[in-house]
Amino acid sequence: MEVLNSFMTWIFKNRIGQIENFKKNPIQVQDTTFFELIEAGKNTEFGKEFNFSSIKHYDDFAKNVPILDYEGIKPYIDKTMRGNQNILWNTDIEWFAKSSGTTSSRSKYIPVSTESLEDCHYSGGKDMVSLYISNYPDSRLFAGKSLTIGGTLEKNPLNPQGTARAGDISAVIMQNLPIWAYFVRTPSLETALMSEWEAKIEKMARETMNEDVTCIAGVPTWTVVLIQRILEIKKANNILEVWPNLEVFFHGAVAFGPYKSLFKELIPSSKMRYVETYNASEGFFGIQDQPNSEELLLLLDYGIFYEFIPMEDWEKENPKVVPLAGVELGKNYAMVISTNGGLWRYKIGDTVKFTSIKPYRFKITGRTKHFINAFGEEVIVENAEKAIQYAAEHCDATIVNFTAAPVYFDTSGAKGAHEWLIEFHKSPIDQSKFNELLDQHLREINSDYDAKRYKDMALKAPIIHTAKHGIFEKWLGIKGKLGGQHKIPRLSNSREYLDEILNLQQELQD
Repeated sequence: MEVLNSFMTWIFKNRIGQIENFKKNPIQVQDTTFFELIEAGKNTEFGKEFNFSSIKHYDDFAKNVPILDYEGIKPYIDKTMRGNQNILWNTDIEWFAKSSGTTSSRSKYIPVSTESLEDCHYSGGKDMVSLYISNYPDSRLFAGKSLTIGGTLEKNPLNPQGTARAGDISAVIMQNLPIWAYFVRTPSLETALMSEWEAKIEKMARETMNEDVTCIAGVPTWTVVLIQRILEIKKANNILEVWPNLEVFFHGAVAFGPYKSLFKELIPSSKMRYVETYNASEGFFGIQDQPNSEELLLLLDYGIFYEFIPMEDWEKENPKVVPLAGVELGKNYAMVISTNGGLWRYKIGDTVKFTSIKPYRFKITGRTKHFINAFGEEVIVENAEKAIQYAAEHCDATIVNFTAAPVYFDTSGAKGAHEWLIEFHKSPIDQSKFNELLDQHLREINSDYDAKRYKDMALKAPIIHTAKHGIFEKWLGIKGKLGGQHKIPRLSNSREYLDEILNLQQELQD
């Protein structure tokens, strides 16, 4: 393993020169990417419809092609899923990355081309390791195994007899890994892609607990569940008793802040390193490239062309849109991407704020809508409103107001949950039935929430409180936000609002 560690370290260090190039020449690299994308897309159905052949510079592109959300691009994706090719991209699409849904769909399906897989997602993984090794030349990453917790794959729902398949982006990536990668990772591919999560975690625990794991890559939620199960089986106090050479956790998908204290307890070492990545179904966008900073480096030579909408323009019918050269420090932007997977001027729903432009570094600031994504469940306001309405209709109740926030994992091993505070105009005839139906319908309309709720493995049933009449209005008054456009935040990824209102309610009761 020592020879392998030295060889692999040398291989990955070679990428640093290319990273330095796009850091020093960001606009030129983005211009090259832009014209390569237009050339590739000009003879597709989408490219012909929006006259790509007439596009000579960025202004033409901005004039010809509308800004699209998932509902806008979905008809083209659906055509591709039904087996038609050359719709959005000029090479065959055989994979679709599945993520949480929108208004009309339980799940979104993002096309993954060979180019986006190779030049974006795999490049991101390689650069993640390259930057890590560059920052920590004493690393023994490849002296042991990398543990990756993958998603699941399924048949293409619009063409189940076809060859194209769909699944979590992690599962799509794992299914297509090069042969050499299997020698440095654990568990087996068969185990990593299991669809039944309870059996999967159990098998992963038993398969990996006797390996020499030096690296973990995954979502904090499932990583905690897996580690806690291993500790139970091994009767260990912390995971370093099982994996003494563990040195880094590459994490993404949800904010890591609330998990920090728990991970420090599970991995009690000042030498343990944590590296954030920004890898979504739509593409690999950023990596934490500095040891002492949580900023993410924007990845510019992955076949992605970036545009940004200032958040103050988000609600406007014709919002201002700027390319990378037009962004300003400290301003909140919604990100828009065109990719080598066939997404064109696509709003991915994330917001970012640039902290540096030489090179371009940023922080993820949230979503374009209120949401809860503490465990990878990606619950948006629309989901919550549908679920609460469904429960109310079936329990003869009416709702005045509500808000919800996460209950995070704690060091005792307690599972996470969502905590709701609901003000009823007419209370449900059966409160327990109401609670059950809210949870059930939320699972039905959001596949990511459903996965986390499966057998209470990551999320237990929601905690639901009844609010004192007028409590939300009183809270708004205290905050100086009564009337006008001020509204109760339906969902929040932090507990700030919920705790304030719950504390106010308690004070009024005392």
